[in-house]
Amino acid sequence: MQYLPAVELEWPQGRVVTASVIWLHGLGADGNDFAPIVPQLNLPAGVGVRFIFPHAPSIPVTINNGYVMPAWYDIKSLDGDRHVDTEQIERSASWVHDLINREIERGVPAERIIVAGFSQGGAISYQAALTYPQRLAGMMLLSTYFPTAETVVMNDVQAKLPALICHGSLDPVVVESMGLDGKAKLEALGFEPEYKSYPMEHAVCPQEIVDIGDWFSRVLG
Repeated sequence: MQYLPAVELEWPQGRVVTASVIWLHGLGADGNDFAPIVPQLNLPAGVGVRFIFPHAPSIPVTINNGYVMPAWYDIKSLDGDRHVDTEQIERSASWVHDLINREIERGVPAERIIVAGFSQGGAISYQAALTYPQRLAGMMLLSTYFPTAETVVMNDVQAKLPALICHGSLDPVVVESMGLDGKAKLEALGFEPEYKSYPMEHAVCPQEIVDIGDWFSRVLG
């Protein structure tokens, strides 16, 4: 089977892998974007985690005048509803499912796998985590929104899945109200997501990295 190309990093180095995090980048970036954060997460010494940072394929993006760039799906407009290509979101989510299946084949149980993403990658994480047919460990949603909230067919095994949502209060790209809307839509599905806001733009800040590490430790510890 063909899998998405990805950067892989096992941390702490030399530790037996007992958990995995599949972490998706945002529009125009690639899998190298978040790899430098891993050593800063202060993960528990007894937990070996394989981090997988996939590269999105390059496709034309309408809002950027059709310019070809790494993207998980096309964005057709930047109005309040963010007209997006839902079929591409579902396809990208299926690629994430393939990566989850590979981790299971490598010996990591589904309930020890986190799906995470930033911006566009977070939108895919919503879709991929909620529709996967085996219970996962959790989903992490950074500076993102939930574009398939009205169409997603959630698998019941993911009910009340641990979720961490982080957003910048000064974000001009994905405004914080979109992150809060994702939180509200998860709550309407019966979830109890943790929500954290930071005085930052469309980025990741030091306190957020600390909070992400704490959440990983709780979910995987």
